[in-house]
Amino acid sequence: MPIELLAGHHFVHTPEGPGIPVVVDSPHSGLVYPPDFAPAAPASAILTSCDRYVDELWGGAPQAGAVLIGALFPRAYIDTNRAAGDLDPALIDGVWPEAVRPTDYSRRGMGLIRREALPGVPMSDHKLTVAEVRRRLQEYYEPYRRALAEALDAAWRAAGAVWHCNCHSMKSTGNAMNTDRGRTRPDFVVSDRRGTTSDPAFTRWAAACLTDLGYRVQLNEPYQGGDLVAASGRPAERRNSIQIEINRALYLDESTYEKGPNFAAVRADLDAFLAALGAYVAAALPARAG
Repeated sequence: MPIELLAGHHFVHTPEGPGIPVVVDSPHSGLVYPPDFAPAAPASAILTSCDRYVDELWGGAPQAGAVLIGALFPRAYIDTNRAAGDLDPALIDGVWPEAVRPTDYSRRGMGLIRREALPGVPMSDHKLTVAEVRRRLQEYYEPYRRALAEALDAAWRAAGAVWHCNCHSMKSTGNAMNTDRGRTRPDFVVSDRRGTTSDPAFTRWAAACLTDLGYRVQLNEPYQGGDLVAASGRPAERRNSIQIEINRALYLDESTYEKGPNFAAVRADLDAFLAALGAYVAAALPARAG
């Protein structure tokens, strides 16, 4: 299975032989520090902002016929799941020359450029120059977004439809930077920005499939979906994009951020999900094409 690797930036893993119009991406699993990344936050705090091993959990995607894309750089450097304008101007040394549209993510310290690694733990001890932010956008953010868009477009052109799973992990309990502070979370959250980025039937199917595998699943709470599904999902054009969050306690030791004893079992369940997704897509294409 061929892998296109942009060193230190991202990878695109395509299946050998016939594929299915499915793209899986993990934008927050990377931990390769770019040369100019010198955070003030300790490595242990930065780990908490990383969806560690999520790209491995979904590593069976190419064997199932899907494209798998993953970032190699850390979310703490620049967050590909935020709009380019979702930027806190207070983090910039100077005046940012482009449109700034900070959302609630930026206000909570989790925008395009992260303000805090954890509540009260600053990511950096200095402001970034305009040139530094531009470099992060041009060399890391934009190539990742472009690779994802190209894979989705290619699948859509080939089949007339595409199904996208944007994959993440979540802390088992929300912290002070989250909207569900102090609440225990389910095993999975499946999101489609409240029915706007996917055919609701696909969203319901994904939640039902995970439920049948024995997991507790919620729809659109506490996560509604980030900017990648917003940019990718156009259900009226048969471009379906959902966000899937997995509870870290299922597969990870949250104190060390190393794989837990159930990692292999969770990976096997996600392989089963991908196989079922292939069957779902195969059944959906003829019916919808007709």
